[in-house]
Amino acid sequence: MVSQVVAEEKPQQLLSKKAGCNSHGQDSSYFLGWQEYEKNPFDPVSNPSGIIQMGLAENQLSFDLLEEWLEKNPDALGLRREGGASVFRELALFQDYHGLPAFKNALARFMSEQRGYRVVFDPSNIVLTAGATSANEALMFCLADHGDAFLIPTPYYPGFDRDLKWRTGAEIVPVHCTSTNGFRVTRAALDDAYRRAQKRRLRVKGVLITNPSNPLGTTVRRDDLEMLVEFVAAKGIHLISDEIYAGTAFAEPGFVSALEVVAERGDDDDVADRVHVVYSLSKDLGLPGFRVGAIYSSNAAVVSAATKMSSFGLVSSQTQYLLAALLGDKDFTRSYVAENKRRIKERHNQLVDGLREIGIGCLPSNAGLFCWVDMSHLMRSRSFAGEMELWKKVVFEVGLNISPGSSCHCREPGWFRVCFANMSAKTLDVAMQRLRAFVESTNGGAGALRRATVPTRSISCPLAIKWALRLTPSTADRKAER
Repeated sequence: MVSQVVAEEKPQQLLSKKAGCNSHGQDSSYFLGWQEYEKNPFDPVSNPSGIIQMGLAENQLSFDLLEEWLEKNPDALGLRREGGASVFRELALFQDYHGLPAFKNALARFMSEQRGYRVVFDPSNIVLTAGATSANEALMFCLADHGDAFLIPTPYYPGFDRDLKWRTGAEIVPVHCTSTNGFRVTRAALDDAYRRAQKRRLRVKGVLITNPSNPLGTTVRRDDLEMLVEFVAAKGIHLISDEIYAGTAFAEPGFVSALEVVAERGDDDDVADRVHVVYSLSKDLGLPGFRVGAIYSSNAAVVSAATKMSSFGLVSSQTQYLLAALLGDKDFTRSYVAENKRRIKERHNQLVDGLREIGIGCLPSNAGLFCWVDMSHLMRSRSFAGEMELWKKVVFEVGLNISPGSSCHCREPGWFRVCFANMSAKTLDVAMQRLRAFVESTNGGAGALRRATVPTRSISCPLAIKWALRLTPSTADRKAER
């Protein structure tokens, strides 16, 4: 009788509540677009009518620079010292989860270089993790208990709903930002989010930002960072600054780290122990498959706890050995950073110019591997239902996987994140040709396309002009790059 009951029990009832819950976020349109792409991926030869992946923020623009370095430094890839002696056996053995000192030293120097040495990173304050996903989750485990909340400005990276909440039990309270000021975070918006959290009886433990912003592609201004640091100081909470796109800033205003603002407040300010930075080599070096992330904190208790947690997601010893050699080559990293930024800027301009020619505008941006694109004028209704209808057409009919703003918790329908650095220039041209054909059919032909104007709802006119002058490269600059 007992065996019969066990046999009749549903398989999912044998799993834990965590395994059976639906809070992972995999059903978000952000991930659903990926699934459709994987069913029918574009290939210029074997599948020219397939879906072009524009929803993946990968940097594939500078692989040739990395491959050239590897050819010139075969010992690093072959796990040998400069003299030719193999280090295979010592790397194959169990390694302490603190990480290889040579790699942590090289990573600290590279992070300092990315910030113009305005901030100098101490290797002893670095915790290595298997990518930024692990770093952000580890910080949640360190700083928040089940049911505690972090405030995050919108729009934000859709993966945070998974990374920060799924296993930790933490909550996200959106800080609603709007297009009227280019989606900059304000003190009023922070105060509003804090009050909403209190009404829900949530204990707010901190604020998390991405700088440069994902999905906006903009660096956070210094005065906005000062306001954020002042806010967390006043509330006695933490600030996590996810800076994985730090090395992609290609135009003014340049990248400013949260640690720069903290340093300017002086050594007597205890807020320094509550500001933590997340970094990885996935975006700046284009190595997401290597799974190299890091937490940087001046808080000894956070470093200690996060280091223990990192044992669940270590960076392999051979990866650390190879990258210690690569990042330790100062001449290479200096030239790589400069050339990589130039290529990102060039590809960014290709997308922005292509969209402008078919009457589609973007939020002016100066960093990242994507643009925040306003396609609201192509929707049949100015609503989130209209946004999803347009998104489905773009994915299934046009053959472009882009990320709808609603997946990023944007409150204004019609915005989309469009990535540009994970494809060739020719593939981006194909994407623009497809989009042009769609816009022409939507607007009633080429005549309507010529009459179309770039939407300006995103920013007020004076601010738009100011941003355009600051961020848009001159004609001479573009000719020089070509």
